[in-house]
Amino acid sequence: MSQQDELTAMRQHVDELTRRVGRLEQALEAALRGAAPAPPGTPKPPAPVELVTIPDTPYDSTLWTDSDDEGLGARDRHAP
Repeated sequence: MSQQDELTAMRQHVDELTRRVGRLEQALEAALRGAAPAPPGTPKPPAPVELVTIPDTPYDSTLWTDSDDEGLGARDRHAP
């Protein structure tokens, strides 16, 4: 068996393993929810996205007291 044939066979095994793990995950999720498992090949629903609201108000300037300028070092110290 040539190296190319071995590589092709390995890819096929990995693809089959990926499919079987996907089906196992779907069956496990369904069992945990108490529902019947989805038929093979059914795509998984997208995971819910958690949104974070960032306020438009400016930050309190005291948050930055005693902070270093990133990449520049501390204000009261000099480079060697």
